[in-house]
Amino acid sequence: MVRRPQPIPVLALALLLAVPLPRPGAAQEQAGIPYATTIAPSGAEGLDGPLSDASRLRRLAEEAPVDGFGLVARALAEPRLLDDVFRSEGYWAADATVLVDGQPATTPGLAERLAARAPGDPVPVEVRPNPGPRYTLRRIALRAATPAEAPAVAALGTPQGLAAGDPARSAPVLDAEADLIDRLRRAGHPLAAVVEREVVVDHEAQAMDVTWLLSPGPAARFAPPVIAGDSAVSRALVGRIAGRLEGQPYAPATQERTRRELMALGAFDSVRARAAQRLDDQGALPVTFTLADRPRNAAGFNLSYETNYGPSGSVYYERRNAFGNAERLRLEATVSRLGAGGGTEDVNSRIAANLRRPGLIDGRTTLVAEVAALRERLEAYDRDAIVASALLERPFGERWVLQTGPSLETGRIGRDGNWQEFHLAGWVLGARYDGTDNLLDPRSGIRASVTATPYADVLDGGGFVRALGTLRTYHDFTSDGGSVLALRGTLGSLVGADRAVPLDKRFYAGGGGSVRGYSYQSIGPRDARNRPDGGSSLVEGSVELRQRVSGNFGMVAFVDAGSVGQRETPSFSDVRLGAGLGVRYATAIGPVRLDVAVPLNRQEGDAGYGIYVGLGQAF
Repeated sequence: MVRRPQPIPVLALALLLAVPLPRPGAAQEQAGIPYATTIAPSGAEGLDGPLSDASRLRRLAEEAPVDGFGLVARALAEPRLLDDVFRSEGYWAADATVLVDGQPATTPGLAERLAARAPGDPVPVEVRPNPGPRYTLRRIALRAATPAEAPAVAALGTPQGLAAGDPARSAPVLDAEADLIDRLRRAGHPLAAVVEREVVVDHEAQAMDVTWLLSPGPAARFAPPVIAGDSAVSRALVGRIAGRLEGQPYAPATQERTRRELMALGAFDSVRARAAQRLDDQGALPVTFTLADRPRNAAGFNLSYETNYGPSGSVYYERRNAFGNAERLRLEATVSRLGAGGGTEDVNSRIAANLRRPGLIDGRTTLVAEVAALRERLEAYDRDAIVASALLERPFGERWVLQTGPSLETGRIGRDGNWQEFHLAGWVLGARYDGTDNLLDPRSGIRASVTATPYADVLDGGGFVRALGTLRTYHDFTSDGGSVLALRGTLGSLVGADRAVPLDKRFYAGGGGSVRGYSYQSIGPRDARNRPDGGSSLVEGSVELRQRVSGNFGMVAFVDAGSVGQRETPSFSDVRLGAGLGVRYATAIGPVRLDVAVPLNRQEGDAGYGIYVGLGQAF
């Protein structure tokens, strides 16, 4: 009978009894004996690699023993070290023979002969594993520690990943045990524990029986949470969010969701959740959330480059927990197209202030207020404007965020100095879904967004609806991010629009975030002077293969496509294609991106290629 795995006994005493002590001065007579270890094939699938990794003889080969006695001692210890490997793979009657210089390690006088061996080639050491038959699982059983706990144990059913007839490997048994505890905790038993794991190996039948004695403990609900840590964030706000945990049935996922909601406030560097080891007097489980604030002030900058228009840059200052309720105030200034036209006339700029106030209404709603002053000098239009919005965002479930609120825009727009004033009032209706595994470098999952904004002309009347939706999906072929296929699709439409729609609200395609290889906004209808005129519908798509090459370096190959139509319904009649290659270098804050693209069916006036540099993946 084999119960819980026991540590390997220390071999020192046995070795001292089996191996004579070296003569005084022997260490001076021989500085060391080099040796080379080979491990014969075991003949069992999947066993040779783990045996090689566990071999102490091979691992210490570069550290030659002091003398022959040390080499023999290592050889004698080797079979016991390999026992764990054999048993972990289900070979419970296995053994291993070690030959030193062609002789079994147990040969009397072997150490003395090795000590007298003339210097020369390394001593050959061969390990011959004999796995024997592979045992199988025969019976798998669960028992409750007390009769009262029997229903909870019975509800578990069969342990996951184990079935009669499977190889009697130890790893699936340990995995199944961890899964049993996790399932009991997910079922509301926070103090679930394994009282005993009984493993019986029947060598005659070459089979193994496993029985667990489980103690689920009582089902419990969450007690009022405890807030700890030296935080400057309002305790009332934190308590309102964490307090939703009180009274809910215990579940690790519920506890983790509350922890993430606190982290989502944006004011904390870390939030740790620790459940107590016992229930309180009311039979509820206390949970302590320990908060650590982020630094109150932050500043940074961002640089990018595009062939057609030169470098762009932005700087920002951020004040976290600005007024004590986890607010984030961000001031940002951006300049772009610094290389366009060779002067400052075509430089674009944006100055903005953004305030995020989380925890409103039910503690889940965030107010996002922003005001920005814009100066745009583009091929399609020139615009000077002040834009303001006040949006409410609320998450639904783990992946969805809904957004709504008013927006106002006022300013002037035109071409060649022919300005027209505009005053638009809009109401944003948006939804976002993020099921990806990483914000800046997603490798799997789906990310989607859709926004519909009805606009009304404040002075002249009339209006239209601008709708835009994007779907991105990522497929990790190697499960380690080595080869990722990324796909993107975008549809846009102006509903109820006419040619009086301001130029900036029309759709355009082309550029680094659209169809690489083409100039910004260059794809779509053009006026009599061959300038972008915008359209009423948009179709875009991208296919990108991301391949890790070595270490932090990777390569990408991509094809982008885009079309802008005159009608509300998206059109595929004039699709422009761009293709290229890129280099990625992974950093702690996301990959640095360099892409080179060429247009495959360019129009008159299009550049022959485009180079794009930035932080994060293209999409």
